Amino acid sequence: HTRSFHVTGVQTCALPISLAQGSDFSASVARRAGPGQVEVHEKETDIFYITEGDATFVTGGTMVGGKLSRPGQWLGTDIQGGVTHHLTKGDIITIPAGVPHWFKEVKSPILYYMVKVIRP
Repeated sequence: HTRSFHVTGVQTCALPISLAQGSDFSASVARRAGPGQVEVHEKETDIFYITEGDATFVTGGTMVGGKLSRPGQWLGTDIQGGVTHHLTKGDIITIPAGVPHWFKEVKSPILYYMVKVIRP
């Protein structure tokens, strides 16, 4: 089934906002005003499209202090040996399933579209 939509006023809404969901994907709008925890999703590839803001984002390397938060989802405190990315408006980044990733620093609030591709 095909679905189209137009999103406005997301700065005033409670985020994340789910836009679409299927058995093998989800799409949402998210906002981050500060750093997060290190995340690893065993079966989910994340694709982010940044629409505003400025952040330091780290991918790869080894998760430090990882704990299973729910099935297939790990949260940690740091990344050793990762690659640092500077994300701003217009950037797209893809994080394959199993790769540690982390909003390490948020210089100005990040607003982004997030697509998760879920493998069985």
